[in-house]
Formats: sequence, C-alpha cells, structure tokens
Amino acid sequence: MAKIKYYYDTESCRYERIKVSKWDIFWNSLGFLAVSAILGLVMLLVYTVNFESPEEAQLRKENADLKFHFDLLDKDLVSAQQMLEFIQDRDDNIYRVMLGAEPIPSTIRGAGFGGSDRYRELNGLAQEDLIRSNYEELDLLKKQLYIQTKSYDEVVELAKRKEEMLSSMPAIQPVSNKELKWLTSGFGWRMDPIVRTRRRHPGVDYSMAIGSKVYATGDGVVARVETKFSGYGKQIEIDHGFGYKTKYAHLNGFEVKRGQKVKRGELIGYSGNSGRSTGPHLHYEVKVNGTKVNPVYYMFRDFTAEEYEEILRLASIENISQDSY
Repeated sequence: MAKIKYYYDTESCRYERIKVSKWDIFWNSLGFLAVSAILGLVMLLVYTVNFESPEEAQLRKENADLKFHFDLLDKDLVSAQQMLEFIQDRDDNIYRVMLGAEPIPSTIRGAGFGGSDRYRELNGLAQEDLIRSNYEELDLLKKQLYIQTKSYDEVVELAKRKEEMLSSMPAIQPVSNKELKWLTSGFGWRMDPIVRTRRRHPGVDYSMAIGSKVYATGDGVVARVETKFSGYGKQIEIDHGFGYKTKYAHLNGFEVKRGQKVKRGELIGYSGNSGRSTGPHLHYEVKVNGTKVNPVYYMFRDFTAEEYEEILRLASIENISQDSY
C-alpha cells in the first residue's frame, strides 16, 4: 500500500496532502529508466575496456606464447647461421688450403632456391610474413648445411689421398748411408766412365759392396723386375702412384717380384755390379710424371738440416759416374 505523503503549507499553516498525477508517475518512471540505462551503458563500457572474456584471455595468452617461441626460433636460426659461417671459413681457409684444394665459391655456398609457389600453403595465414621469413631462413640453412657435408666428404677423401701420397713419395735413401760417404756421384752432368765425355747422369750412385741391402723408398707396386747384360743390368722399378716412379739398377739379386706391393723401407734387393757398370754400386733414379729428377731433393726423411746440406754438397760435385748408358 502506497504511503500518503504530506507537505507543510506556510500560507495556511497546516499540512496538505501531496497529490501525484499519473503524468508525474510516468515522467518519474521514464527518468528513472533513462538514468538506469545510462548507468548500465557506462558500466558495460568500463567492463569492456578493463575486462576480457575467457576466450579473449586464452587467445591473448596463445599469441604471447607464439611470439615468445618465434623469437626463440629466430635467435636459434641466427646462432646456427653464425656457427655454419665459422665452419665454412675453416673449411675454405684451413682444411682446403692444407690439402691443396680450391675453396667452394660463395655463389655456390649462398645460392638460393627457386619456386615462386614454394610457400603458397601459407597464403592467407595470420602472421604470414613472419612464418614465411622463418621458413626461408631454415630452408637456406638446410641447403648450406648439405653443401658443407658434401664438402667435408671431399675433404676426407683428399686427406686420405694426401696421407697415401705422403706414404708413397720416395722420401728416404735406398740404402743405409748413415755416414753419407756412400754417395759418390750425383744427378746432372757427369763424366761418362767409358766414353769419357760429359753426359747427363739421370740418377745418383751409391758405391758399396756387392750384396748390400737395397730398400724401397716409398710405398708402391713393383712394376718391373728385369735382368739385362748391358745398360742397367739387374733392375727393379717401383710405381708409387701420384706420378712417382723409382728405379734401382746394377743389382746383384732380388727380394721382390713384379706386381708385389711394397712399403717404404722394405728390403727389395741387393746391390751389385751388373750391366754397364765400372764397379760395385747402386744406381738410383726418381721420376715425377715421366721426368727424371734429382733424387736428393726427395730424401727429406733421412737427414737433419746439417746432413741434408752435406748430401746436397756431395751430390753436386762433378765427378765420374760409375755407370754408362
């Protein structure tokens, strides 16, 4: 039941009943509704600005997580690229230089990859540019890594060949000449002991007793075991590969046969006086790619620096050789 309200009338000095018309009730109700609506809108606006739905909160968290992991991925890609560049630099400027190989051209190492539609499945995705950029960096990194692995395969083969070549090189004396006194005639122009004219001597001579041991100067395969009554007489020729061949002439006997593999320092025969020879000795030759060269230049395994200087001096003396061809 509605309360009856009164007001005090100062003119009549008594309380008069307040009369409310229907229009007053209507406008009061309308004003109340308007104020309520305004307050509701204000509260909704405040809530919208300062609060978010659970779905929005979840999306915001997922976006933050994605950005965090994209940043980590980008840092890892940069770090991996820097490490690869370090490896490439060592490959080109250390390993390949040591093995006598040309560096890989930058046009090959840094070449891109074709295909305008390579990433078409990314079209229309949110953050398309960011995802595409990471894919491109990753694909380039994978290609460069593949090129580097192929380069290392080549380097390994070169290293194996280098080790084999060093073992095959005729790098020691063919006899036990510790005192250096057995080398009696060197490479180059010498007096022929029979025709008595200056002729080019194609090797070096070691004067020694018949039956002295003769050794292979490098790893290889025996290409010739031959006996003649003139010229080189009894001789052995070894093919060391890599363009190297050695000849051991005027021998007295053999310890190897044709086709046999030998190692550096292995006994292959005995010195003698066979063929066109003026006395017991070993004639030793080195060929490089078919050209006869000074064997002394390849005897770097046997000597100290002082001994090598002495053997060079002895080999340079122009005297009479002990054989004629």
